[in-house]
Order: sequence, then structure tokens, then C-alpha cells
Amino acid sequence: MIPTDRPPLVVFDDVTCGYGAVPVLEQVDLHIERGAFVGVVGPSGVGKTTLLRAMVGVVPRLRGRVTVDGRTVGNGDRPRVGWVPQLETVDWHFPATVSEVVLMGRWDVRPWWPRPTPEDRRSVDRLLERLGIGELGERNIRDLSGGQQQRVFLARAMIGDPLLLLLDEPTSGVDLKTRDEVLHLLAELNRDGMTIVLTTHELNAVAAHLPWVVCINGRIVAEGSPEDIFTDAILGQTYGAELRVVRQDGLILVADAAPHRLREALNHHHPGYEHAHHEHLDDEHVHAGGRAAR
Repeated sequence: MIPTDRPPLVVFDDVTCGYGAVPVLEQVDLHIERGAFVGVVGPSGVGKTTLLRAMVGVVPRLRGRVTVDGRTVGNGDRPRVGWVPQLETVDWHFPATVSEVVLMGRWDVRPWWPRPTPEDRRSVDRLLERLGIGELGERNIRDLSGGQQQRVFLARAMIGDPLLLLLDEPTSGVDLKTRDEVLHLLAELNRDGMTIVLTTHELNAVAAHLPWVVCINGRIVAEGSPEDIFTDAILGQTYGAELRVVRQDGLILVADAAPHRLREALNHHHPGYEHAHHEHLDDEHVHAGGRAAR
């Protein structure tokens, strides 16, 4: 991460946190610079979402100190943080239009004035246009595609003019085209100066293309550029599994070694399968050749 003259936007200072007697994250020391684009990776249930939730002060048991823009989170201050939840956690039966959902982001930062002003509505229209869904303002959210729904909740997070944008699994459950569109959109927002932190399971498609990655498994295992920390050893320690990292032509590819071992075991258990398969292909070639000769 490129250092700047300004202090970090987010600071975790010896943070241990969770929801019960057993902590989810322990002894976290982490700095997130202004303008950073950070991916948080690790297996399920090891604290990725909890790390995001700690930045907005909704983790009930916390030791240490988390600050956003110099203000301690959880001391009554509402940090200017936008949150984009996992799509799977949203109640899509809720009767709301796209514009109404986006306006809910205004209410989060201005609860004492729940009625939207004309300027609020103009801000919604401008934001929807910027995100490429300007024509969908009066549509019900349940009638949208996954990519459109993701953009709606991104607009909801951005309407409050946040300093920090947090996204929990923003590409989960969407197709490849939508995933790429969402990532390109986030890259554009980051180029405009938005600080972005997202969690992901997609090492190859997402984390390997981000400038900075934090590996988590109950604690911070490593952080840095993918070129530096995507190694067999670090990812193996992060996921508790045997992974292989391949580097070729500037690309970083991560593969799980388990399927290869499984295939080898199956081939060993059925030693004639591969040979029979080749014989079958040869038979097809013979039959095809025979038909062509007649």
C-alpha cells in the first residue's frame, strides 16, 4: 500500500472482538490508508465480516480501539461508513422501489429528518445515473437482476457521502459478467478517491487483482500486495488447506491441491478407466473412418 502524508483512515489497535465468550478476531493491528482498495480473504467463519462490522461499531464485545478518520468507533460518533451487505441477507419480499431503498441510506445519516427533500431525490437520480441504473428508480427491488440489485445497495451506501465503503461478498451469487461489471465499477469509484474494503472468497477473480490483500483466520495472517503474499505457505496457513500458487505471464493463479489428489486416487483405484476411455475414443475414430470410406 502506497504510504501517504495523511494519517490512515482506519486504525485497529490491538483489537480482540466477537459476539460471545470466545472471540472471533484476536490481537488485530491494521492500518487502512486513505484511497486504498483492500480485499479481505479467508475461509468462512474466521472473522472477515466481523472485521467490517468492527469498523461501524456493531460488534458487541470488543477490546482495543478502532478509529475511522481519527474518531473512535463506538463512542457515540457515527462514522461516515457505507455498508453493502451480502445479497443473500436481504429480504427481497420487502415492497420497496429502487429509489426508496437508496433513500434509506439518507435516513441512516440523518434520522431526525426522515422525509426526503427535493435535493435528496435529485441526489438519488444522479447517483443511479452514475451507477448505470438511472431508468430503474421506480422498479421494485425484487424484480431486478443480481447485478442491478448490487448496484442499488451500492447506491444506498454511497448516498450518505461516506469516507469508507465496506462490501461483504459483493460478487457472491452473481454470474461472471456481473462480477466483472461490479469490480470495474468499484475500481472506478476507487480511482475517484473512495476508500474501499471488501470481503471475498474468490481468490483468482477478485483478490488477485486488488492492490492490497489482508489474509485472515481468527487473526491477521498476512497483508500486502498479492504478488508478495499469495504464496503456498501463506495461503495454506490462511485456509488450513494445501493450495498451489502458479505465476505465469504476470498472472497469479491459485489452485486447490485436493482435487488433484482425489483424481489421482480415483485413477489408482480404477486403473483401467483412463485406458478404456482412450480405447473408446479410438473406436469412435475407427467408426468415423469406416463411414467416410463407404
